[in-house]
This record gives sequence, C-alpha cells and structure tokens, in this order.
Amino acid sequence: MPISVMLKPSSSACNLKCEYCFYASLSEHRDEAFKGMMTAHTAENVIKSALSYANGTDVYFTFQGGEPLLSGVDFFENFLALVEQYNTKGSKITNCIQTNGTLINEQWCEFFSKNNILVGVSLDGDLELNSHRMYKDGTPSFDDVVQGIELLKKYKVSFNILSVLTSELAQNFKRSYRFFKSLDLHYLQYIPCLSEFGDSSSPFSMSCDDYAYYLTNGYKLYYNEIMRGVPLSVRQFDNYRLLLRGRPAEQCGMNGFCSEQFVVEGDGSVYPCDFYCTNDYYLGNINNTNFSQLKKSDIYTSFIKSSFVHDEKCKTCSYFSLCRGGGCKRNRVDFDYCAVYKKFFSEIISF
Repeated sequence: MPISVMLKPSSSACNLKCEYCFYASLSEHRDEAFKGMMTAHTAENVIKSALSYANGTDVYFTFQGGEPLLSGVDFFENFLALVEQYNTKGSKITNCIQTNGTLINEQWCEFFSKNNILVGVSLDGDLELNSHRMYKDGTPSFDDVVQGIELLKKYKVSFNILSVLTSELAQNFKRSYRFFKSLDLHYLQYIPCLSEFGDSSSPFSMSCDDYAYYLTNGYKLYYNEIMRGVPLSVRQFDNYRLLLRGRPAEQCGMNGFCSEQFVVEGDGSVYPCDFYCTNDYYLGNINNTNFSQLKKSDIYTSFIKSSFVHDEKCKTCSYFSLCRGGGCKRNRVDFDYCAVYKKFFSEIISF
C-alpha cells in the first residue's frame, strides 16, 4: 500500500533561530535534542523499507528539519540514486523538501529542477512580518530567502510558500497575501503556530478572535480572487472547498483523523507524526525494524485510533462534515476553536 515518509536528514540542526519554531522546542524535551546527521546507511534502510512496504504503489518522501539543506546536495543525490536502484517494482516516487530558503543557490536549483522536486519555502510575508525568522546572531533572513525564491523562479522549480500563522500574521493576512502576490507567488500555506504541549500562553499563538479574523477575511479575499480569475491556492481553503463538495481533504488532519505516515530522525528513530517526535511516541529504529513492523506497534496503532476520538458535541454538530472535530489532532491540544469554526462555516456556506 502507499506510504508517506518524512525524513529529517539534519535532525533538529538549523542555521536559523526562529522565535516560534515548534521543532526546536519539541526536540529539547526529549532525551536527545539533536539526533545526528543521517548517514547513507540509514537512508538506504529507509528507502528499502519504504519500497518494500509500498510493494509497487506510491511512495512519498518529504524532507524537513531543522534545515534539511544542511545535509548537502551529495546526500540527496545519493538518496535518489538508491531509490532508483531499489525501486524494482516501479513505485511512483514523489519527493518534497521544506526549507527556510536561505541556503538555496544555483547548485540546489539545478538539482531540484533536474529531479522534479517540489520545494516548500518558509516565509511569513514582508520584512517586518518575517522578523521572527532570523539567524542565530539576530540578523534578518528575509533578503536571503527572497533571493532564493528568485533563483527557484529562474530555474522553473515547482515551489510553494509556507507561513506560520501567529497572532500577528492572522491579523495581517491581507498584507501578507499582497506581498506574496507582488512577487508573483500564488501557492500558499498558512499553518497555525504551535505552543509547547500544555502551554497556551505563547505570545505567538492565535486567540479565538485572531483565528476568526484570519478565516473570515482570508477566505473572502481568497474567494474573490478566484472569482476574478486570479491564480491562487491557499491550501487550507482549497481543502474546505473539497469538503464542501463532499470530497475528502488532501491535507493531513483536515479529514478529522491522522494520516498514516512515518517520520524518521537523523539516527533512524521513527515516530508517527512530525508534531510528536518525542520519547513517548518513539516507535523504534529503521536500522533494525522495518515500517511494516513499526505500524503494528501498540504506540502507532493507539496514536492513529486516538485521532478518531472527538468531543461528544461534535457528533451532532451540523458543521462536522467541514470541521471534522477541529482538524489536526495536535492543533486541538492548544485551543478550542469550536465557536470560531461554527461562525466561519455558517458564512462560507452562503458563498
């Protein structure tokens, strides 16, 4: 059956120090924050296990971090060569990389273009809106990211923009969108900023009012642009349109349960989700246990099953087919946005 594997080839290592980074915070709460750079041996075991699991069906490899480009072009070229070597049953392979964009150069762009790799670039908007994404010495990363984006355009690399939806950005969505539009960027993702587990006091987290403002005003702008024929994709809103048509969402969590996937850290440690790479959710190590075996573990099965559990009030809610119990399991930990969703869905259904 198809398989989705997220790899962290540089573990939690990063050349930036973003103030709201969930993975930097999460990794500090496990036995080892930095799991080491992924070796060719570990990468080979990931590939062999994934292809065996897929048995000729689709395989999705996503590279995240930390900052995955710290692993260097050679790591990725070797990875793709091994995939070609072991893909004897003809699985369709999809490769995606999420990067902060600061390390993108001509060599990387040639590699992305040649190998048809989809790139996600993290950027929150203009210089001021992006001010929380800085180098470790406090220097802004904005100019380097924009330079990297221009190179991606030059080499015709397929890419999208990922923005972290903080309280500030939620209130400035229109400004953020207009900036992206000025750079001819039309494929956007806005993902809620995550607090540490059990801590909803982060200055970056959205209040109910913040999220309501983003959803209502953001969707109206999105809808009006589409009606005018402007090319625009905002992933969350795209998926709501799918759900409105009775079709399943393609984004993990928006169907009301967790998608089955595996996340592999630098040392081969495997977890069920990027948001849960902690000691409590450690499944095993890919260097001695394959994905088929890991899927049968009690931790994995209970993790997936728990995502199907929703509040009793959700079961009789007329908007459950759209809200799906509040979306991503991890997002439900921080805030109860129930009233926000009800108001939002009552409005967009009339569009």
